[in-house]
Amino acid sequence: MYPFARMIWQIGLHRKSPPLPLTGTHVSHHYCLPWDIDLWRELNNGRTLTLYDLGRIPMFRRVGLLGLIEHNGWGVTAAGVSVRYRRRVRVFDRLEMRSRIIGRDARFFYLEQSMWNTQGDCTSHCLYRVAVTGQSGIVPTAEVMAAFGHEQTPSPLPDWVRAWIAAEETRPWPPMQE
Repeated sequence: MYPFARMIWQIGLHRKSPPLPLTGTHVSHHYCLPWDIDLWRELNNGRTLTLYDLGRIPMFRRVGLLGLIEHNGWGVTAAGVSVRYRRRVRVFDRLEMRSRIIGRDARFFYLEQSMWNTQGDCTSHCLYRVAVTGQSGIVPTAEVMAAFGHEQTPSPLPDWVRAWIAAEETRPWPPMQE
C-alpha cells in the first residue's frame, strides 16, 4: 500500500521550509519500517522507489513546481528511472535522502535522488526522468520554465545523464514479445 500517511507527514514537516531554487537540494530523513522490508529483512527494491516519492514530492513543492502544476491543471509522471543499489538498508535504519533537479531537455526534467545511512555511505542513487503533463500530453519544459518565469536556455546535462538518455533511445519500445 502507498505510504499516504508518511507522505502527508513529510509534506507537513517541510511546509515551512524555505523555498529552494529550481536545482536546489531538498534533504529529508526517513526510517526503514517493518512493512518496507523483503524476505531478506532489508529494504525492498520496489519500496525504495516508493520511498523516493517521499523526498521528490516535498522537493517539488519547495522549488515551486507543485503550485505551478496545480495552478495550470498539470500533472507529473515518471517517464523512466535508473537505480543503483550499493548498501543494505535494514529495518529501523535511519536514512537521509537528498533530492534535486539536475537539468532538462525539450520534454523531460531529470532528477537525482540518493539515500545515505548514518555512517555516511550512499545506500542507493537514482536518476529519474519526469514529464509535466497536460490535457494534450507532455508539456514542453520550455513552457513549464516560462510559467516559472525562467526562459533561459537549459544548462547542459552531465555526461552520465546524456549517456543514459542515449542508451534509453536504443531500447526497443514496445518490448518484443516472444
